[in-house]
Amino acid sequence: MTAQIIDGKLIAQQVRDEVAAKVAQRVAAGKPKPGLATVLVGDRVDSATYVASKQKACAELGMESFHHHLPADATQEEVEGLVQRLNQDPKVNGILVQLPLPAHLNEERVLQAISIEKDVDGFSPLNIGRLAQKGREPLFVPCTPYGCIYLLEQAGVQIEGANAVVLGRSNIVGMPAALLLIGKNATVTVCHSRTRDLPAVIRQADILIAAIGKAEMVRGEWIKPGAAVIDVGINSKPDPSKKSGYRLVGDVNFDEAKEVAGYITPVPGGVGPMTIAMLMKNTLRAAEIQQGE
Repeated sequence: MTAQIIDGKLIAQQVRDEVAAKVAQRVAAGKPKPGLATVLVGDRVDSATYVASKQKACAELGMESFHHHLPADATQEEVEGLVQRLNQDPKVNGILVQLPLPAHLNEERVLQAISIEKDVDGFSPLNIGRLAQKGREPLFVPCTPYGCIYLLEQAGVQIEGANAVVLGRSNIVGMPAALLLIGKNATVTVCHSRTRDLPAVIRQADILIAAIGKAEMVRGEWIKPGAAVIDVGINSKPDPSKKSGYRLVGDVNFDEAKEVAGYITPVPGGVGPMTIAMLMKNTLRAAEIQQGE
């Protein structure tokens, strides 16, 4: 048995095309373009790369982007003050503060400062709180977990009633993904470094979302035959055959797992492209909410 490959690039492009079409309709109707403000504190190369890719996506989809770069020694007051100004700016529909912030800054306070109606990253404690409560809907869902669930649905995977295992309990992926699965009526187990007999727990999973940050940790023999495997991990592995000297792999041993699973996302080209696609979808939704649509 060879798993069906869930093509994140293709599905993300479909999402982007839908967003671009709706943005074009809005502009044709005389409405302003949706606008995304990005805030980068410091000079981390990976963070700058992520922010640049978000700005590029905005340009490609006909949206506005406003970039604000603060020095690494910016004070808490300076960062929160910038967020407050962006909250007041009607051209800005979404605010994204690139994480992680430098260690001297209180990340929680910065995220709390973002207006819930502009929290397109979905990390505001209010949005996460709503996600965690039965019968309440967040305005925005964190983009990577949102992308994971969207991939499962587009592949036709039955979530309701499924046994789902989430490997990793980060605030950015693991915990929101678990809450989304619960909201879709799956029975969810969250695993982490203290979980006993991890392979046995994962073998019970009809759906596995792996977001632990350890290269190829999940082996093929851990996978339940026919399971849907969503691999969020992005890890570099030495590979002398590559010009760069390394290649990207996920948290799941892809070559082993694809022989057992029913569905699987590749790395790269699986979950990665979905994150920015869902951010663009959230930014369009923010513009619609703020204009009372």
